[in-house]
Amino acid sequence: MFLCCPMKILVLNAGSSTQKSCLYEIADEAFSTQAAQPLWEGKINWTQDRGVAEIEVKTATSAMQESISDDSPQAHLTYMLHTLSDGATKVIDRLSDIDVVGHRIVHGGQDYRDSVVITEDVKKAIARLSNLAPAHNPVALEGIEAIEKISKDVTQVAVFDTGFHATLPDAAAIYPGPYQWVEQGIRRYGFHGISHQYCSQRAAQILGRDVPPERLITCHLGNGCSLAAIKNGRSIDTTMGFTPVEGLMMGSRSGSVDPGILIYLLRYCDYSVEKLDDILNKASGLKGISGVSSDMREVREAIAQGNSRAQLAWDIYVHRLRSGIGAMLTSLGGLDALVFTAGVGEHSAEIRQAACEAFGFLGLKLDLEKNQQEPVDEDIATTDSAVRVLVIHTQEDWAIASQCWQLLQK
Repeated sequence: MFLCCPMKILVLNAGSSTQKSCLYEIADEAFSTQAAQPLWEGKINWTQDRGVAEIEVKTATSAMQESISDDSPQAHLTYMLHTLSDGATKVIDRLSDIDVVGHRIVHGGQDYRDSVVITEDVKKAIARLSNLAPAHNPVALEGIEAIEKISKDVTQVAVFDTGFHATLPDAAAIYPGPYQWVEQGIRRYGFHGISHQYCSQRAAQILGRDVPPERLITCHLGNGCSLAAIKNGRSIDTTMGFTPVEGLMMGSRSGSVDPGILIYLLRYCDYSVEKLDDILNKASGLKGISGVSSDMREVREAIAQGNSRAQLAWDIYVHRLRSGIGAMLTSLGGLDALVFTAGVGEHSAEIRQAACEAFGFLGLKLDLEKNQQEPVDEDIATTDSAVRVLVIHTQEDWAIASQCWQLLQK
Protein backbone atom coordinates (compact mmCIF):
# COMPACT_ATOMS: atom_id res chain seq x y z
CA MET A 1 0.00 0.00 0.00
CA PHE A 2 2.74 2.45 1.01
CA LEU A 3 5.79 0.70 -0.39
CA CYS A 4 7.01 3.83 -2.14
CA CYS A 5 8.59 6.03 0.47
CA PRO A 6 9.15 8.53 1.97
CA MET A 7 6.00 8.31 4.03
CA LYS A 8 4.70 11.38 5.83
CA ILE A 9 3.39 10.45 9.28
CA LEU A 10 1.61 12.86 11.60
CA VAL A 11 1.62 11.86 15.28
CA LEU A 12 -0.98 13.16 17.77
CA ASN A 13 -0.05 12.55 21.40
CA ALA A 14 -3.02 13.67 23.49
CA GLY A 15 -2.79 14.36 27.20
CA SER A 16 -5.09 15.87 29.79
CA SER A 17 -3.34 19.26 29.69
CA THR A 18 -1.41 19.19 26.41
CA GLN A 19 -1.77 18.03 22.82
CA LYS A 20 1.63 17.30 21.28
CA SER A 21 1.98 16.74 17.54
CA CYS A 22 4.87 15.92 15.22
CA LEU A 23 5.22 15.35 11.48
CA TYR A 24 7.86 12.83 10.40
CA GLU A 25 9.05 11.71 7.01
CA ILE A 26 10.28 8.12 7.00
CA ALA A 27 12.04 6.42 4.09
CA ASP A 28 12.88 2.72 3.77
CA GLU A 29 16.61 3.23 4.00
CA ALA A 30 16.34 5.54 7.03
CA PHE A 31 13.96 3.52 9.15
CA SER A 32 16.50 1.43 11.07
CA THR A 33 18.34 4.50 12.37
CA GLN A 34 17.64 6.16 15.72
CA ALA A 35 14.89 8.73 16.11
CA ALA A 36 14.67 11.24 13.27
CA GLN A 37 14.07 14.94 13.74
CA PRO A 38 10.46 15.90 12.97
CA LEU A 39 9.76 18.24 10.05
CA TRP A 40 7.24 20.10 12.21
CA GLU A 41 6.25 20.13 15.89
CA GLY A 42 3.08 21.52 17.41
CA LYS A 43 1.86 21.77 20.98
CA ILE A 44 -1.37 22.96 22.56
CA ASN A 45 -1.29 23.87 26.25
CA TRP A 46 -4.87 23.82 27.56
CA THR A 47 -6.26 25.91 30.36
CA GLN A 48 -8.12 23.99 33.07
CA ASP A 49 -11.48 24.30 31.30
CA ARG A 50 -9.85 23.65 27.91
CA GLY A 51 -11.49 26.77 26.55
CA VAL A 52 -8.34 28.82 25.96
CA ALA A 53 -5.25 27.34 24.38
CA GLU A 54 -1.67 28.46 23.96
CA ILE A 55 -0.48 27.05 20.66
CA GLU A 56 3.21 26.61 19.91
CA VAL A 57 4.52 25.50 16.52
CA LYS A 58 8.09 25.14 15.31
CA THR A 59 10.06 23.83 12.37
CA ALA A 60 13.78 23.78 11.70
CA THR A 61 13.62 27.35 10.39
CA SER A 62 10.68 29.10 12.06
CA ALA A 63 8.40 29.18 15.08
CA MET A 64 5.12 30.72 16.21
CA GLN A 65 3.22 31.05 19.46
CA GLU A 66 -0.34 32.23 19.86
CA SER A 67 -3.24 32.09 22.32
CA ILE A 68 -6.76 31.58 21.00
CA SER A 69 -10.17 31.35 22.68
CA ASP A 70 -12.84 28.96 21.47
CA ASP A 71 -15.38 26.62 23.01
CA SER A 72 -14.13 23.67 20.97
CA PRO A 73 -10.83 21.88 21.66
CA GLN A 74 -11.21 20.40 18.16
CA ALA A 75 -11.06 23.95 16.78
CA HIS A 76 -7.72 24.48 18.53
CA LEU A 77 -6.33 21.28 17.03
CA THR A 78 -7.67 22.11 13.56
CA TYR A 79 -6.07 25.55 13.73
CA MET A 80 -2.73 24.09 14.76
CA LEU A 81 -2.81 21.47 11.99
CA HIS A 82 -3.43 24.10 9.35
CA THR A 83 -0.04 25.62 10.22
CA LEU A 84 1.44 22.52 8.56
CA SER A 85 0.41 23.82 5.14
CA ASP A 86 0.04 27.54 5.70
CA GLY A 87 2.05 30.49 6.98
CA ALA A 88 5.63 30.71 8.24
CA THR A 89 5.63 27.13 9.56
CA LYS A 90 4.44 25.54 6.32
CA VAL A 91 6.23 22.24 5.55
CA ILE A 92 3.75 20.57 3.15
CA ASP A 93 1.61 21.90 0.31
CA ARG A 94 -1.67 20.48 1.55
CA LEU A 95 -2.91 18.35 4.46
CA SER A 96 -3.77 15.56 2.00
CA ASP A 97 0.02 15.04 1.59
CA ILE A 98 -0.05 13.27 4.97
CA ASP A 99 -0.09 9.49 4.45
CA VAL A 100 -1.06 8.38 7.94
CA VAL A 101 -1.92 9.83 11.35
CA GLY A 102 -0.81 7.91 14.43
CA HIS A 103 -2.48 8.42 17.81
CA ARG A 104 -1.23 7.53 21.27
CA ILE A 105 -4.10 5.74 22.99
CA VAL A 106 -3.47 5.28 26.71
CA HIS A 107 -5.85 2.37 27.38
CA GLY A 108 -6.51 -0.43 24.91
CA GLY A 109 -7.91 -3.00 27.32
CA GLN A 110 -7.48 -6.69 26.57
CA ASP A 111 -8.69 -6.59 22.96
CA TYR A 112 -6.16 -4.14 21.55
CA ARG A 113 -2.57 -5.12 22.24
CA ASP A 114 -1.00 -4.26 18.88
CA SER A 115 -1.23 -1.12 16.77
CA VAL A 116 -4.31 -1.13 14.53
CA VAL A 117 -5.86 0.92 11.76
CA ILE A 118 -8.69 2.91 13.33
CA THR A 119 -12.21 1.83 12.39
CA GLU A 120 -15.60 2.61 13.90
CA ASP A 121 -15.23 -0.47 16.12
CA VAL A 122 -11.84 0.73 17.36
CA LYS A 123 -13.29 4.16 18.14
CA LYS A 124 -16.12 2.56 20.13
CA ALA A 125 -13.61 0.52 22.12
CA ILE A 126 -11.51 3.61 22.90
CA ALA A 127 -14.67 5.38 24.07
CA ARG A 128 -15.74 2.38 26.15
CA LEU A 129 -12.36 2.32 27.90
CA SER A 130 -12.53 6.04 28.71
CA ASN A 131 -13.83 5.26 32.19
CA LEU A 132 -10.44 3.61 32.90
CA ALA A 133 -8.38 6.48 31.44
CA PRO A 134 -10.70 9.49 31.70
CA ALA A 135 -7.94 12.07 31.35
CA HIS A 136 -6.58 10.58 28.12
CA ASN A 137 -8.85 8.37 26.00
CA PRO A 138 -11.57 11.03 25.47
CA VAL A 139 -9.09 13.65 24.23
CA ALA A 140 -7.49 11.08 21.93
CA LEU A 141 -10.94 10.49 20.43
CA GLU A 142 -11.29 14.22 19.89
CA GLY A 143 -8.08 14.14 17.87
CA ILE A 144 -9.30 11.22 15.76
CA GLU A 145 -12.56 12.99 15.02
CA ALA A 146 -10.79 16.27 14.22
CA ILE A 147 -8.68 14.48 11.60
CA GLU A 148 -11.82 12.87 10.15
CA LYS A 149 -13.34 16.33 9.66
CA ILE A 150 -10.21 17.57 7.91
CA SER A 151 -9.80 14.50 5.67
CA LYS A 152 -12.03 11.44 5.43
CA ASP A 153 -9.46 9.55 3.36
CA VAL A 154 -6.34 9.64 5.53
CA THR A 155 -5.47 6.39 7.30
CA GLN A 156 -5.42 6.69 11.09
CA VAL A 157 -3.62 4.27 13.42
CA ALA A 158 -4.06 3.67 17.16
CA VAL A 159 -0.88 2.86 19.13
CA PHE A 160 -1.68 1.65 22.63
CA ASP A 161 0.27 2.50 25.78
CA THR A 162 -0.94 -0.75 27.32
CA GLY A 163 0.27 -2.90 24.41
CA PHE A 164 3.88 -3.41 25.53
CA HIS A 165 2.71 -4.86 28.84
CA ALA A 166 0.53 -7.53 27.22
CA THR A 167 3.38 -9.98 27.93
CA LEU A 168 2.97 -9.71 31.71
CA PRO A 169 2.62 -13.21 33.21
CA ASP A 170 -0.67 -13.89 35.00
CA ALA A 171 1.04 -13.89 38.39
CA ALA A 172 2.00 -10.24 37.82
CA ALA A 173 -1.15 -9.17 35.98
CA ILE A 174 -3.96 -10.67 38.05
CA TYR A 175 -5.07 -9.07 41.31
CA PRO A 176 -5.67 -11.29 44.37
CA GLY A 177 -9.38 -10.47 44.56
CA PRO A 178 -12.19 -12.84 43.57
CA TYR A 179 -11.61 -14.69 40.30
CA GLN A 180 -14.68 -12.96 38.90
CA TRP A 181 -12.49 -9.87 38.54
CA VAL A 182 -10.46 -11.70 35.91
CA GLU A 183 -13.62 -12.51 34.01
CA GLN A 184 -14.62 -8.84 34.20
CA GLY A 185 -11.31 -7.72 32.71
CA ILE A 186 -10.06 -6.28 36.00
CA ARG A 187 -6.31 -6.87 35.85
CA ARG A 188 -3.02 -5.01 35.65
CA TYR A 189 -2.65 -3.47 32.19
CA GLY A 190 0.33 -1.19 32.77
CA PHE A 191 0.94 2.14 31.03
CA HIS A 192 3.73 4.26 29.50
CA GLY A 193 4.36 1.17 27.38
CA ILE A 194 5.37 3.16 24.31
CA SER A 195 8.06 4.91 26.36
CA HIS A 196 9.24 1.76 28.16
CA GLN A 197 9.54 -0.13 24.87
CA TYR A 198 11.39 2.70 23.13
CA CYS A 199 13.83 3.03 26.03
CA SER A 200 14.58 -0.69 26.08
CA GLN A 201 15.44 -0.58 22.38
CA ARG A 202 17.45 2.63 22.71
CA ALA A 203 19.35 1.12 25.65
CA ALA A 204 20.58 -1.63 23.35
CA GLN A 205 21.85 0.98 20.87
CA ILE A 206 23.62 3.02 23.54
CA LEU A 207 25.32 -0.08 24.93
CA GLY A 208 26.31 -1.28 21.44
CA ARG A 209 24.17 -4.41 21.54
CA ASP A 210 21.84 -6.00 19.01
CA VAL A 211 19.20 -6.66 21.67
CA PRO A 212 18.25 -4.98 24.97
CA PRO A 213 20.05 -6.06 28.16
CA GLU A 214 18.68 -9.33 29.53
CA ARG A 215 17.54 -7.70 32.80
CA LEU A 216 16.49 -4.08 32.47
CA ILE A 217 14.48 -1.71 34.67
CA THR A 218 13.10 1.42 33.01
CA CYS A 219 12.01 4.32 35.22
CA HIS A 220 9.55 6.64 33.45
CA LEU A 221 9.42 9.57 35.85
CA GLY A 222 7.31 12.47 34.63
CA ASN A 223 4.10 13.94 35.98
CA GLY A 224 2.93 10.34 35.74
CA CYS A 225 5.45 7.74 36.95
CA SER A 226 5.88 4.04 36.33
CA LEU A 227 8.55 1.36 36.31
CA ALA A 228 8.87 -1.67 34.08
CA ALA A 229 10.88 -4.85 34.54
CA ILE A 230 11.97 -5.90 31.05
CA LYS A 231 13.52 -9.32 30.46
CA ASN A 232 14.99 -10.02 27.04
CA GLY A 233 12.99 -7.15 25.59
CA ARG A 234 9.62 -8.21 27.08
CA SER A 235 7.75 -6.54 29.92
CA ILE A 236 7.30 -8.99 32.81
CA ASP A 237 6.30 -6.58 35.60
CA THR A 238 5.25 -2.96 36.01
CA THR A 239 3.97 -0.61 38.69
CA MET A 240 0.85 0.91 37.10
CA GLY A 241 -2.13 -1.38 36.98
CA PHE A 242 -5.82 -1.43 36.06
CA THR A 243 -5.64 2.37 35.77
CA PRO A 244 -2.74 4.85 35.73
CA VAL A 245 -3.31 5.67 39.43
CA GLU A 246 -1.55 2.61 40.85
CA GLY A 247 2.13 2.41 41.70
CA LEU A 248 4.67 5.13 42.41
CA MET A 249 4.00 8.53 43.95
CA MET A 250 3.46 10.96 41.05
CA GLY A 251 3.02 14.66 40.40
CA SER A 252 -0.62 14.87 41.48
CA ARG A 253 -1.60 11.17 41.62
CA SER A 254 -1.29 9.24 44.83
CA GLY A 255 0.03 5.98 43.47
CA SER A 256 -0.75 2.89 45.55
CA VAL A 257 -2.59 3.41 48.84
CA ASP A 258 -4.35 1.03 51.23
CA PRO A 259 -7.81 0.35 49.69
CA GLY A 260 -9.15 0.40 53.24
CA ILE A 261 -8.49 4.16 53.31
CA LEU A 262 -10.95 4.64 50.46
CA ILE A 263 -13.58 2.48 52.15
CA TYR A 264 -13.11 4.46 55.36
CA LEU A 265 -13.51 7.80 53.59
CA LEU A 266 -16.63 6.63 51.77
CA ARG A 267 -18.20 5.13 54.87
CA TYR A 268 -17.31 7.60 57.61
CA CYS A 269 -16.25 10.90 56.00
CA ASP A 270 -19.09 11.44 53.54
CA TYR A 271 -16.80 11.32 50.51
CA SER A 272 -18.41 10.85 47.11
CA VAL A 273 -16.87 8.69 44.39
CA GLU A 274 -16.26 11.87 42.38
CA LYS A 275 -14.41 13.51 45.27
CA LEU A 276 -12.22 10.43 45.76
CA ASP A 277 -11.42 10.36 42.06
CA ASP A 278 -10.43 14.02 42.10
CA ILE A 279 -8.26 13.61 45.21
CA LEU A 280 -6.43 10.52 43.97
CA ASN A 281 -5.74 11.94 40.50
CA LYS A 282 -5.40 15.68 40.99
CA ALA A 283 -4.72 16.54 44.64
CA SER A 284 -2.28 13.89 45.84
CA GLY A 285 1.34 12.97 45.13
CA LEU A 286 3.95 15.72 45.21
CA LYS A 287 1.23 18.36 45.01
CA GLY A 288 -0.86 16.94 47.84
CA ILE A 289 1.98 16.35 50.27
CA SER A 290 4.06 19.45 49.57
CA GLY A 291 1.16 21.85 49.17
CA VAL A 292 3.44 23.61 46.69
CA SER A 293 3.29 22.02 43.26
CA SER A 294 3.17 18.82 41.23
CA ASP A 295 6.39 19.97 39.55
CA MET A 296 9.53 18.45 41.06
CA ARG A 297 11.55 21.58 40.25
CA GLU A 298 9.26 23.77 42.32
CA VAL A 299 9.29 21.23 45.15
CA ARG A 300 13.10 21.36 45.14
CA GLU A 301 13.00 25.17 45.29
CA ALA A 302 10.66 25.00 48.28
CA ILE A 303 13.01 22.55 50.03
CA ALA A 304 15.88 25.00 49.53
CA GLN A 305 13.75 27.60 51.33
CA GLY A 306 13.24 25.29 54.30
CA ASN A 307 9.73 24.04 53.49
CA SER A 308 9.28 20.89 55.62
CA ARG A 309 6.27 19.59 53.69
CA ALA A 310 8.21 19.85 50.44
CA GLN A 311 11.03 17.87 52.09
CA LEU A 312 8.53 15.24 53.19
CA ALA A 313 7.16 14.98 49.63
CA TRP A 314 10.72 14.43 48.36
CA ASP A 315 11.43 11.79 50.98
CA ILE A 316 8.23 9.85 50.21
CA TYR A 317 8.90 10.08 46.46
CA VAL A 318 12.42 8.68 46.85
CA HIS A 319 11.26 5.95 49.26
CA ARG A 320 8.50 4.81 46.89
CA LEU A 321 10.87 4.90 43.90
CA ARG A 322 13.50 2.79 45.65
CA SER A 323 10.86 0.32 46.83
CA GLY A 324 9.46 0.04 43.32
CA ILE A 325 12.88 -0.58 41.79
CA GLY A 326 13.46 -3.23 44.45
CA ALA A 327 10.21 -4.97 43.48
CA MET A 328 11.14 -4.95 39.79
CA LEU A 329 14.58 -6.27 40.72
CA THR A 330 13.12 -9.35 42.37
CA SER A 331 10.94 -10.06 39.32
CA LEU A 332 14.05 -10.02 37.13
CA GLY A 333 16.32 -11.92 39.52
CA GLY A 334 19.10 -9.37 39.03
CA LEU A 335 19.89 -6.24 37.07
CA ASP A 336 22.08 -5.43 34.07
CA ALA A 337 20.93 -1.86 33.38
CA LEU A 338 18.79 0.83 35.00
CA VAL A 339 17.21 3.51 32.79
CA PHE A 340 15.90 6.94 33.78
CA THR A 341 13.59 8.77 31.38
CA ALA A 342 10.81 11.41 31.08
CA GLY A 343 10.84 14.89 32.66
CA VAL A 344 12.10 14.07 36.16
CA GLY A 345 14.13 11.04 35.13
CA GLU A 346 15.94 12.96 32.40
CA HIS A 347 16.51 16.24 34.22
CA SER A 348 16.82 15.57 37.96
CA ALA A 349 20.34 14.52 38.85
CA GLU A 350 19.29 14.51 42.52
CA ILE A 351 16.53 11.93 41.95
CA ARG A 352 18.85 9.70 39.93
CA GLN A 353 21.51 9.84 42.63
CA ALA A 354 19.03 9.23 45.46
CA ALA A 355 17.58 6.21 43.63
CA CYS A 356 20.97 4.70 42.80
CA GLU A 357 22.40 5.11 46.30
CA ALA A 358 20.13 2.33 47.55
CA PHE A 359 21.57 -0.26 45.15
CA GLY A 360 25.27 -0.11 45.87
CA PHE A 361 24.96 -3.67 47.19
CA LEU A 362 24.46 -4.77 43.55
CA GLY A 363 27.78 -3.22 42.59
CA LEU A 364 25.99 -0.26 41.00
CA LYS A 365 28.32 2.76 40.98
CA LEU A 366 27.09 6.11 39.69
CA ASP A 367 29.59 8.51 38.15
CA LEU A 368 28.58 11.62 40.10
CA GLU A 369 30.27 14.00 37.66
CA LYS A 370 28.55 12.53 34.60
CA ASN A 371 25.24 12.52 36.47
CA GLN A 372 25.48 16.30 36.99
CA GLN A 373 26.29 17.13 33.37
CA GLU A 374 22.74 16.97 31.95
CA PRO A 375 23.36 13.66 30.16
CA VAL A 376 21.22 12.67 27.19
CA ASP A 377 21.27 9.09 25.88
CA GLU A 378 24.36 8.34 27.95
CA ASP A 379 25.69 5.74 30.36
CA ILE A 380 26.38 7.54 33.66
CA ALA A 381 27.72 4.58 35.62
CA THR A 382 31.42 4.30 36.42
CA THR A 383 33.47 2.02 34.21
CA ASP A 384 33.73 -0.60 36.97
CA SER A 385 30.03 -0.56 37.87
CA ALA A 386 28.33 -3.96 37.76
CA VAL A 387 25.12 -2.27 36.57
CA ARG A 388 24.90 0.19 33.70
CA VAL A 389 22.89 3.37 34.43
CA LEU A 390 21.41 5.13 31.42
CA VAL A 391 19.66 8.45 30.95
CA ILE A 392 17.49 8.25 27.82
CA HIS A 393 15.45 10.98 26.21
CA THR A 394 12.17 9.18 25.60
CA GLN A 395 10.76 9.72 22.12
CA GLU A 396 7.20 8.44 22.23
CA ASP A 397 6.23 10.36 19.12
CA TRP A 398 8.96 8.73 17.06
CA ALA A 399 8.03 5.33 18.47
CA ILE A 400 4.40 5.90 17.41
CA ALA A 401 5.50 6.97 13.92
CA SER A 402 7.70 3.87 13.67
CA GLN A 403 4.84 1.56 14.61
CA CYS A 404 2.60 3.25 12.02
CA TRP A 405 5.28 2.74 9.37
CA GLN A 406 5.74 -0.91 10.26
CA LEU A 407 2.00 -1.61 10.35
CA LEU A 408 1.33 -0.07 6.94
CA GLN A 409 4.34 -1.74 5.30
CA LYS A 410 2.63 -5.04 6.08
